[in-house]
Amino acid sequence: MMNHSRTGRSTAVFVAAIAAALAATFGLTSCSSTGAGSTTSVVRIAAASDLVFALPEIAELVQKEHPEIEMRITYGSSGQFVQQISNGAPFDLYLSADVQYARDLIDAGLAREDALFTYALGRLAVWTTRDDLTMPLDVAALAQPSIAKVAIANPRHAPYGRAAISALDRAGVLAAVEPRLVLGENVAQAAEFVATGAADAGIVALSLLFSGALSDQGTWREVPIDEHDRIEQGGVVLTNAIDTEAAAAVATVMQSPAGKEILRSYGFYEEG
Repeated sequence: MMNHSRTGRSTAVFVAAIAAALAATFGLTSCSSTGAGSTTSVVRIAAASDLVFALPEIAELVQKEHPEIEMRITYGSSGQFVQQISNGAPFDLYLSADVQYARDLIDAGLAREDALFTYALGRLAVWTTRDDLTMPLDVAALAQPSIAKVAIANPRHAPYGRAAISALDRAGVLAAVEPRLVLGENVAQAAEFVATGAADAGIVALSLLFSGALSDQGTWREVPIDEHDRIEQGGVVLTNAIDTEAAAAVATVMQSPAGKEILRSYGFYEEG
């Protein structure tokens, strides 16, 4: 478990980064070193919002190893993506904060069973940008009266939201904190609520707090991984992928030693 305190500067950088990342599509255009004769394979990716800072670095790694691949990334809630894909949304690769959603797509015939993979275990942190709250700011401390609003991702469709609820329940404070919950559509939006002061504190993805935009903002404390439901993250190539080989290549890079090192640098545990 880590406990980290920081003196914050303006949150404008983070809010701008989240706003840009959660726009409809985040495109990364690959540059080929082979010249004008090269071809481009587009891989459209539906990615859990906890990857909003880590995935662009993995995309740079993909560009180095596969300059012919262009990645177009959309960030959002894992559960909402399942509904969108079921309704025909045009994606090639799905990266979920809960591997079960990927399995559900396989069961529905919308994803390839032979292309299922896990890539990380997600981690939670209690985070605040207020400097007047009692420390240590663990999950149980969220029940103190001075904390009027607590941000989490919506547990109906966001795995980090469900894990946050389980952490509150195991700490014995769910009944006290539940009326104060402010729900983000995804975990990145929950973090934005804390960053802007719309919530006094939040239970968010640790990966978001490892970003440059948040590296000196407020105070956070990791929730021990055995004190909340397991967040097993995984992905799958979708049945209607335009270029299944290119989508699989992106998945392979993500699972490579270099890809795993990037994920570790953003606070993800290696699965296993």
